[in-house]
Amino acid sequence: MSMERLKQNRWLKLALYVAILVGLSFGFILLFQYLIAYFNISVERFATTAYLVVFVISLVSNASIIVPVPIFVAIMITAAKYWDPVLVALVASVAGTLGEITGYYAGYFGKRIVHLENAPGYDRLVGWMKRYGPWGIFLISLQPILPFDVAGLLAGASKLPLWKFLLACWAGKFPKYLLGCYLGPAVWRFLPLPPL
Repeated sequence: MSMERLKQNRWLKLALYVAILVGLSFGFILLFQYLIAYFNISVERFATTAYLVVFVISLVSNASIIVPVPIFVAIMITAAKYWDPVLVALVASVAGTLGEITGYYAGYFGKRIVHLENAPGYDRLVGWMKRYGPWGIFLISLQPILPFDVAGLLAGASKLPLWKFLLACWAGKFPKYLLGCYLGPAVWRFLPLPPL
């Protein structure tokens, strides 16, 4: 297979991955809306519980791969519809940043266990992390497509101080989540779907 064909397949897989995540997110939002309407849940009295749910789901989904991203995105967008979007984004970004500590320490201690130095491209990636450090973490945390776990592993492996990692991670996550909290419900209104 030619190199151009491989690159084309890689982009196709990435596009399919993004489409599946977006589709699942919208599906979960529909499900949550249906459940709220079906059980006639009065959402006004559940504000503190909703923020707690956003915090826990964000923490777990960023700490592991057990909770899929679409569930977290759907819960965050649904919560932003009913409660303060800035507070929802703040709670989600703080929890998400704390959840990334697992990736950081996996890189920090994993270097001794797994011998990452022998992995292809390891030196280049660690050099990039040492060169750009927190700015690289910020940019990777800000974008919505690539998994952030690689940045946490590299930050830990390159011994970037934890406080710098957490600050840069939060600085990227907060505006991304804030944009999602405002744009999610707004985009929903333009689609031929039940009202959010």
